[in-house]
Amino acid sequence: PGKTGGDQKKKRANRFKNALLADGVRRYSKGKIAARKALYSLKNLKKVRTEKPKVAITVVKKIGGAKNGGERKVLVKKNKSYLPTKSLIRKRSGKRCFRNHKRNIRKTLKKGKVLILLAGRHKGKRVVLLKALKSGLLLVTGPFALNSCPVRRVSQNYVIATKTRVDLRKAKIPKHINDGYFRRACKKKNTRTEKDIFAEKEEKYVPSEQRKADQKTVDEEVLKAIKAHPEAKVIRRYLKSMFSLRTNQYPHRMQF
Repeated sequence: PGKTGGDQKKKRANRFKNALLADGVRRYSKGKIAARKALYSLKNLKKVRTEKPKVAITVVKKIGGAKNGGERKVLVKKNKSYLPTKSLIRKRSGKRCFRNHKRNIRKTLKKGKVLILLAGRHKGKRVVLLKALKSGLLLVTGPFALNSCPVRRVSQNYVIATKTRVDLRKAKIPKHINDGYFRRACKKKNTRTEKDIFAEKEEKYVPSEQRKADQKTVDEEVLKAIKAHPEAKVIRRYLKSMFSLRTNQYPHRMQF
């Protein structure tokens, strides 16, 4: 009561304007309804369009030659000759290089510690740790006078740290002995000229005069520190002796 027939017709029209055909499926899509309502015309009225000045993409250039046509259209901005396979290519910074990674060294590996080498041509020898290098390798020496082990780099994976330690706080180790110091200069091979394969000889490594001088200075500093130790004679004999295992000897049960 109180409602006219016109109001009921309007309700029905609104009710069945976008009828539900199935679960989640309407008769008209959002785009269709927007088109029917013509809302886009209202949006266009609100916005004031500013026409952008047209920029020329091509330029006419004169070309010499009788059969070349005289003129030619050329692009102002040339297209890329190389197109990447990926749409987004991330540039990696140089800081992530492997050589710049932080190296973690075991707590037991401290300056002056006596280490046992487990690999390489000097395996089984006891050496003195001088310092840890930037690359994560350990700088060690025999000294050369005691066990013929020169100044060399060793990976911490192939080393057993002992409790024996020599005080190297006062020892002055040359600063130029770093990773670059052990780099060998490779000679370029001439591949253009033909050579006899059997006539070529392998070049043997010979230490330079600077390497020999540095070895002497390092050995002097280490031997001074050993001499200052209260058990100097025992440590000298300990460094000279080789490490080896016999039957029923297990390294994981030992205390070094």
